[in-house]
Amino acid sequence: MNISVLGGGAFGTALAISLAGQDAVTLWARDVRDMPRSRENTLRLPGCPFPDALQVTDDLTQALRAGTILLALPMQKLRGFVRDHATMLDGKALVACCKGIELSTGAGPVQIIEQEVPGARSAILTGPSFAADIARGLPTALTLATADEDDARRLQKELTTPTLRLYRTTDTVGAELGGALKNVVAIACGTAMGAGMGESARAALMTRGYAEMQRMAAHRGADPDTLAGLSGFGDLTLTCTSEGSRNYRLGLSLGRGEVFDASTTVEGAATAMAVAQVARDAGLDMPITMAVAGLLDKTLDVKAAVHSLLTRPLKEE
Repeated sequence: MNISVLGGGAFGTALAISLAGQDAVTLWARDVRDMPRSRENTLRLPGCPFPDALQVTDDLTQALRAGTILLALPMQKLRGFVRDHATMLDGKALVACCKGIELSTGAGPVQIIEQEVPGARSAILTGPSFAADIARGLPTALTLATADEDDARRLQKELTTPTLRLYRTTDTVGAELGGALKNVVAIACGTAMGAGMGESARAALMTRGYAEMQRMAAHRGADPDTLAGLSGFGDLTLTCTSEGSRNYRLGLSLGRGEVFDASTTVEGAATAMAVAQVARDAGLDMPITMAVAGLLDKTLDVKAAVHSLLTRPLKEE
C-alpha cells in the first residue's frame, strides 16, 4: 500500500475515503474504535461508508510502510509526532493536511517537517474543503504545494481522484499562510455575525482580512498571487460564510456570548495568537488579527474589539 493517512479525524477520514476509491489506502488512528467493524467513522464522519480498498489500523509501523504519508494531525501536535517518529518517516513523501501556525515557534507545517525530518520530501495539501463534501464525492479543488516541481507533479497525479482535483504550486509558504490566516479571519467574521453586525460587516472583515493575509505573506517571502488562489481566497470564502467551519462557529459563539465546546479542535485560535506575536515583532499592521487575539485571550470584549477597528485612523485602501 503506497498511501497512508495518519489521523482519524473527519478530514483525514474523508481523504482516505476519496483516495481509496481508486487505490489501496491505509487510515491510521490512535483509537480505531469500531471503524474496522462498522466500516465507517461513526464519531467523526457518520454516514460516509468506507470503500473496500480502505484499511483501518492502529498499528503505526504498518501505516508507515507507505511511501506517501498524509499527516492529517492537529497543527499544534504535528512537531511532536514527526519528531518522535523521524526515523521511520525519513525518505518518505510527507504531505501536511493541517492548517495553522505553530504557537511556540511561528512555523508552518512544511517548515516543521523540514526541521524535524530533513530527509523527507515535504508538501502541504490545503484549500476550500469540508470533510463531508470530500467523503461524499462532491467536487472539490485543493492546492498541493511542494518546493520540488517533479515531486509536485508526481504527488498531484497520485492524490487526484475523479472528484478531488489538485492544483500544484511550489510556493509552500504562500499555501501555508493562506490556509492558516483565513481561519483567523473566519473567527472575526463569525463574531460579527454572532453579534448581529450584519452581512456588510462580514464582507468588510473578509476584504480587510485578506489584505492582512497578503501583508503577512509578503513579510514571509511568499508570492502574494498564491493567496489569490484556492489556498487563500478560495478557502477564505468558504470558511467565512459557512457554519460548517469550526473557526466560524467559534466566532459565532464569541459574538453571542456563548460557551464553545472545548473538545472541538479550532486551529485558528492558536494561529491567531501566534500570528499576533509575529505581527508585533515585525511591526506589521494586522488589526483584525489583533482584535481576534484579544477576544481569545479575553483582553477585549466584542464591543471593545469593534471599537478598536472602527476608530482606527482613516487611510487609503
